Amino acid sequence: MRGLLYVFSALVVMALGYWAYHENYTTQTAIREVRGLHREIGEAHEKLGVLRAEWAYLNRPDRLRDLAELNFDRLGLLPLMPDGFGRVDQVTYPPEPLFPVVNPIEVSSDARAGEEPL
Repeated sequence: MRGLLYVFSALVVMALGYWAYHENYTTQTAIREVRGLHREIGEAHEKLGVLRAEWAYLNRPDRLRDLAELNFDRLGLLPLMPDGFGRVDQVTYPPEPLFPVVNPIEVSSDARAGEEPL
């Protein structure tokens, strides 16, 4: 009986050793993936910083003013003036529906067949 216990204990120790070995490699792979993702995130942040700097450079007011003046004939852009804005009562809203809904139907996937919705 003791011999069987020793053999079983040795098998359990070997199984646990294999499991620990496997988990170690799985963890190392996950750590490598996380490092790669952190590297990609850092590169994306750098690219975003460059894009924000380019956007700020291209949207300088003096540059935009010069472009508007150069392309005035084609675009007809004018400076913003207070009288260039409309009033709220000038806003057109969508028209009312042509036919009113007289018999609405309740559609619900929660109610079982033949039951009234809550």
